[in-house]
Amino acid sequence: MSRSHVVRKAVVPAAGTGTRLLPATKSMPKEMLPVGRKPVIQYVLEELSAADVREVLIVTSQQKRAIEDHFDLNGVWQERLETDAKWRTLLPQAEIEVQLFYTRQSVPRGLADAIARAEVFVGEEPFLVSLGDSILQSSRPGGLLQELIRLHLEKGARATILFEEVPPEAVVHYGIAKPKGRPERTFACEDLIEKPSPEEAPSNLAVAARYVFDPIVFEYIQKTPPGRNGEIQITDTMRLMLADGHPIWGLRMEVGERRLDIGNFGSYFEAFFELALQDPEHGQEFREYVRRRLQE
Repeated sequence: MSRSHVVRKAVVPAAGTGTRLLPATKSMPKEMLPVGRKPVIQYVLEELSAADVREVLIVTSQQKRAIEDHFDLNGVWQERLETDAKWRTLLPQAEIEVQLFYTRQSVPRGLADAIARAEVFVGEEPFLVSLGDSILQSSRPGGLLQELIRLHLEKGARATILFEEVPPEAVVHYGIAKPKGRPERTFACEDLIEKPSPEEAPSNLAVAARYVFDPIVFEYIQKTPPGRNGEIQITDTMRLMLADGHPIWGLRMEVGERRLDIGNFGSYFEAFFELALQDPEHGQEFREYVRRRLQE
């Protein structure tokens, strides 16, 4: 099989139960929680569209129908789009030029299992994975994903991962890279350690919710034994790939690039705050309100 020179397909896992965000997520998918003016998953799809991805498979589960409804376009909305210029800026279809597909992960068996649902969709092409509960901030819309794709193809990698630097005490919450040699902007991975203690962590480079994979990953997902809670973790899958000599590369986020994680209420509040400050219409007004409140 010859390697493709482009990546046009992406998988967005959005099947998690969101228990850390209860009661807000009792009937609302966490990917649909608003951050500023948009739900989380809309930022993810806009990023993919900006990176020239054209086909996206969203992996959902029970009580996630709101995701499909959000990106659907019924007759009433279609009429408003055609007659009212303002409405064209308010609906997700105005910013997202991708064809959407959906599949189910009915039993929560981990991220690797969710990715496995995309095997038929992907075929023999390399593909992106963008987690549906994390927003990337960068001055280049889609630029980080395009750089991740270029690195994957240029290095002949089987998997390529976006990493962010985290405080040493925070490594216990992430998959952490063990780079080969001194890590620069890009680096080869020697190993990946899932949620190590600060003493055991080989670096402070944490997986940042974006990957590029070759289809060989599906073969290794099938070989990956379940871990804690019976879930199959993609970090364990990639460690098997490394053990068999398959190259995995990393791309480190730079200053001014950051990930907003909607995994718990603390990080969700921070994400909403950040994007509210950046709102083109109300951001300055909100900034002045925050300043007044802090002075009280």
